[in-house]
Amino acid sequence: DGVLAWLFMIPGWSILLLFMAYPFFLGIWLSLTDKMLGFKDYDYIGLQNYRDLWADSIFQQTLKNTAIYGIGTVPFKLVLGLGLALLLNRQFRFSRFFRAGLLLPWIVPTALSSLAWLMLFSSVISPISLILRQWGLIDQNINFLGDPWNARISLCVANIWRGIPFFAISILAGLQAVPTELVEAAALDGASRWDRFRAVIFPVIKPIVLITTLFSIIWTISDFQLVYVLTKGGPANETHI
Repeated sequence: DGVLAWLFMIPGWSILLLFMAYPFFLGIWLSLTDKMLGFKDYDYIGLQNYRDLWADSIFQQTLKNTAIYGIGTVPFKLVLGLGLALLLNRQFRFSRFFRAGLLLPWIVPTALSSLAWLMLFSSVISPISLILRQWGLIDQNINFLGDPWNARISLCVANIWRGIPFFAISILAGLQAVPTELVEAAALDGASRWDRFRAVIFPVIKPIVLITTLFSIIWTISDFQLVYVLTKGGPANETHI
């Protein structure tokens, strides 16, 4: 049985080694050389690439942008996703329909949803600017993607909209595992809604919240498609992450 188990694992291990381990370690090795695309010859230069990168002003700007992008999105996705999960955990008419519809922002390809946001943030045809002008709140269209801080905020808004369903669905799955008898017992003992959530519900869903947040942080700081479609890192590298 032991030999058979190893034989069954060989295909899986082969795929992991070929498509994940090999590129990973090859990337580390190439980062320690002066390898250039199109040239076969290269030399080992140690950590020189990392020294050059650390001294690069654009790289320093990307670190700042990444911190802003992560801090400005993940907490909002967590809070809004948690609230939406608590709401959808209740039984009401068409609740299953709303649960299914919640996944739409998450399952739509990022490039397509980014194009929709690109039109919403257009400096010429943005419906947001049109409505605000009709309400008399602004005199001219907002330059959403041309101003550094407006561009950062716009990216954060689009990322939050896309990331909320992942939190909501994941936490909702955890809420389904909360024993109803414990919640009812706490209610009978006089516990308020907040006390029930803090002492009964949250300890059960805490592992899911932590794992979901970790995944969201990883995906947020590597969010290439949304940034590329909306700003391509501009203006002047102010939104590169």
